Amino acid sequence: METRFLDTFLLVAELGSLAEASRRLGITPAAVAQRMQALEDDVGVPLLTRVGRRVRPTDTGHAIIEKSRRILAEVRDLRSLANADLPSGELRLGAITTALTGLLPSALHEVFASMPLVELFLLPGPSTDLYQRLIDRNIDAAIIVKPPFSIPKTLEWELLRAERLVLVAPADCRGENPHALLKTRPFIRYDRNNWGGRLADEYLQRQGLKPAERLELDSLEAISVMVANGLGVSLVPDWARPWPEGLNLAVLELPVPFPPREVGMLWPRSSPSRRLTGIVLDALKRSQTAIRP
Repeated sequence: METRFLDTFLLVAELGSLAEASRRLGITPAAVAQRMQALEDDVGVPLLTRVGRRVRPTDTGHAIIEKSRRILAEVRDLRSLANADLPSGELRLGAITTALTGLLPSALHEVFASMPLVELFLLPGPSTDLYQRLIDRNIDAAIIVKPPFSIPKTLEWELLRAERLVLVAPADCRGENPHALLKTRPFIRYDRNNWGGRLADEYLQRQGLKPAERLELDSLEAISVMVANGLGVSLVPDWARPWPEGLNLAVLELPVPFPPREVGMLWPRSSPSRRLTGIVLDALKRSQTAIRP
């Protein structure tokens, strides 16, 4: 039995969709279906059943989910221990979208150029989901927004980037008062289910601002495109470039100081993947130092 089949099964079971699992894994839906068929052939019973356009685990599928997670964690631990003297092995790293595009590319280029035996599995997602995956040991480390609660002592945190809140507005708003724009223009809200979105909401509450809400989105890139097309203004963190190309935006400083969105790496204190985590973390810190003015 191949562990990647178990990996794929857990992802399909969580998402309820072969197509969505294929998108996350970067393979075709047919390849996902083939992996599931091979796993079911090994086990000898069906593990998934189709309900309309969705799939869900059978009773047997539900029964093996937790055991499968433990097996995969133990296999990753074994690989890391077997290669203790060499910078090799697999690191399962979760990352928010802005980290995937703005922080990781140059760091990973350095890692792969100097340590070709290191393998990375990258899982995109919001901070809330990635934090839970880390707690469940589905991933080894995560680049996320700092949680709005005390981090457990079993985890380590290192700050990579502090992103101040800014107001993004159409280009013709350059030089205008941000609070006046929030009172008069439609507001595109950064989703409050995201920890960064909660910061923006807290700023509005502290300033007594109640803008006329038009949309609420969980994608900073989508928000910036909407704003550039004149649909409103938004409060967002000044996230790591690149931003979407061709945008004509006014990025305005807020008149009242406010705590930034903190983006960093979170990982377990006791983990066989600590060495690989440290290698990626060091590369991230070097790349951040290189781009600072």
